[in-house]
Amino acid sequence: MPQNKNQNKALVNKASKEKAAEPKRHKVTVETPDATLVEHLEDLRGTLIKSIVSFVFFFMLIFVTIQYWFPYLSKGHDLIVRGPFEVIRFYVRTSGALGIGLSLPFICYFLWQFMRPGLVDKETQFLKAYFPLMFLLFLGGLSFGYFVVHPISYYFLIQMGERNFDVLVTADEYMSFLLLSTMPFGLIFQLPVVVLFLHHIELLDSVLMRKVRKYVYFALFVITALIAPPDFFTHIITVSPMIILYEISIYLVMIKERRAKRKAKAAAQTTE
Repeated sequence: MPQNKNQNKALVNKASKEKAAEPKRHKVTVETPDATLVEHLEDLRGTLIKSIVSFVFFFMLIFVTIQYWFPYLSKGHDLIVRGPFEVIRFYVRTSGALGIGLSLPFICYFLWQFMRPGLVDKETQFLKAYFPLMFLLFLGGLSFGYFVVHPISYYFLIQMGERNFDVLVTADEYMSFLLLSTMPFGLIFQLPVVVLFLHHIELLDSVLMRKVRKYVYFALFVITALIAPPDFFTHIITVSPMIILYEISIYLVMIKERRAKRKAKAAAQTTE
């Protein structure tokens, strides 16, 4: 028996020494992008955990403080709730929607860190250079929706309903309409960055953008019809910044093309 115990102890010590001698799991980086499937899955799990933690943090922060800032967000409108369960549903839905919105920049950063080793230098340089612009355009889109589209749409629909009905708006419906009339514009305002990225990877140029201009305008009018009231004045106000953004995108692409031609010409002259 003592001999068996000594043999088992020796085997355990040998196994622990072999495990300690194994190379430690390295983090996948740009300098060391090669990794096994298990290592990539571990990195993905870490990314998901950090994303969930950031969402839960903002969810709890909004849920606890909603009673203080929501009166300012409602802009003095008379809102109602139809029971205690609707209060809870309103708190949860609002906290969830705003929690996703506030945690989205952090989630995008975590995903960027995860995907960065697999991106080529061309894509990495573009995303690093234009990430601040993406964030500013997103805030600009939210501001445009909140200060322009939302009040116009809300008053138009309320006045149209008051012609035949006694309009009572619940807090949950108001918040849903507010998110619907603001969040899409944060994404739509990313149009210049998307166009520049497609041009950067050589899938789009200014000539093609000018050729498909009328189709793009038609698509923008369709999008406007889905997120704005059905009156001509609101359509014009809503679609105008989208058209302006598209024209700005064409102009930026033309500038980049001219710079690329000048660089190519200078390089050709130096080689000669």
